[in-house]
Amino acid sequence: MSFTKFLMAGGALLALAGCNLAPDYQPPHLDLPPAFKEAGGAPWQPAQPADQQARGPWWTAFNDPVLNGLEDRIEAANPTLAVALARYDEARADAAAVSAGLLPRVDGTASISTNRQSKDRPLRGAGQRNVYGANTIGASASYELDLWGKVRNQVAAGRAEAQASAADLASVRLGLQAELASDYFALRGLDERAHILADTVTAYEKQLSLTQTMFQGRIVAGLDVSRAETQLDTARSQVSQVASQRAQMEHAIAALVGLAPAEFTLAPVRWIPALPAVPTGLPSTLLQRRPDVAAAERDVLAANAGIGVARAAYYPDLSLQAVGGFQDTGFNLLKLPMAFWSVGPGVTLPLFEGGRLDAGLAKAVAQHDEASGKYRETVLNAFREVEDNLAAIRWLGTAAKDEDAGTLAAQRTLDMATNLYRDGADSYLEVVTAQTALLEAQQSSLDLHTRQVQADVALIRALGGGWDKSALPSDDESSTLPERAAKAL
Repeated sequence: MSFTKFLMAGGALLALAGCNLAPDYQPPHLDLPPAFKEAGGAPWQPAQPADQQARGPWWTAFNDPVLNGLEDRIEAANPTLAVALARYDEARADAAAVSAGLLPRVDGTASISTNRQSKDRPLRGAGQRNVYGANTIGASASYELDLWGKVRNQVAAGRAEAQASAADLASVRLGLQAELASDYFALRGLDERAHILADTVTAYEKQLSLTQTMFQGRIVAGLDVSRAETQLDTARSQVSQVASQRAQMEHAIAALVGLAPAEFTLAPVRWIPALPAVPTGLPSTLLQRRPDVAAAERDVLAANAGIGVARAAYYPDLSLQAVGGFQDTGFNLLKLPMAFWSVGPGVTLPLFEGGRLDAGLAKAVAQHDEASGKYRETVLNAFREVEDNLAAIRWLGTAAKDEDAGTLAAQRTLDMATNLYRDGADSYLEVVTAQTALLEAQQSSLDLHTRQVQADVALIRALGGGWDKSALPSDDESSTLPERAAKAL
């Protein structure tokens, strides 16, 4: 072959090496609404949301030092997060392994053996010995010319899967942070409920003492005393029930921060919920803020690259191979006459696969369709969660205002009923009714405020917390061994 023909052949191979049989990648298209339906009129939403500003640790917006300290412990101690981190490390290792296909492979070989051949071996030479040694030292190298983009698409898929795993890790982290905040506010709500019940028990004890005094003075009947005792015992029972609920919530928080319940205690605190302003931004920014949306999009990219791998299977694989070394019947190996070598290309061309390649391509296309469908499902679910929590905060706020007004009215009713009863102008049944109504109103008001704060947490989670798509690892970062794994080498 002339030098000119060699250059032409090399140029043709380089041109083919630039081929890529994967479809041009486009993320699944979605028609986004111009605004969130439930965002209008929300009193806590800023007039000009700055969604692109980094929120950082989002839980600090609630201004609770205890919550801040608990959230900081999730990263180091939560076992669920540790599992997700290990899965991400595994995905990075897989991507690194696939990326190695872009480089040549070199192996060293060495063998020492003593062999005996049969006296009647077919085609045996007359001068051959029965027993002989065969000692070899050498190396082999191979490199696959990625003519159709198979290896490059495998690498692209591996990197996309590692990036999806990184987004999954962010989703797990955000979910745990939100769960901890929600549980913490539920516990503080139980602390406030316990305080309300403690005040109620004290008030009922005084009312029972008054009723007993009036009974002893023959002013009221024994039925009033029984009713007062029933009210008091019921309130004391609720105190015990709330204590049980609080213990269980404290145990749940202990598990989230990686501690056994016996090692963890949160002191009761009077709690006044504070609702931070949460900027919602535009619906389009939600696709950047949600790690699960980013993970679903990376899965679509990986599946798209998988189609390229399946298509490349129809075409021949061309590799360059070289083998060389030294071989001797003894140990005088490193001498030029003992050398051997072999250099040349290798081609593998599928001739008959019985439909396997067609099935592989059909599967790759179906996987892409599945990933695209999951992406759309994830996005629609993200919009639903945001709208749900916007509506919850809006209407719970209205309900809380009405319930607070109802609580004040119930307190006035109880004051009037108590005064009328003390003056003998009304029955104790009116007092009992007013007491029950006040306690129910107080607990309902507290429940609404607690649900408001939890809905705020859920909204922040639905908006992606402080996460942004720019936090995804780059292609290089996603295909390098994680530091934790590298230390074990």
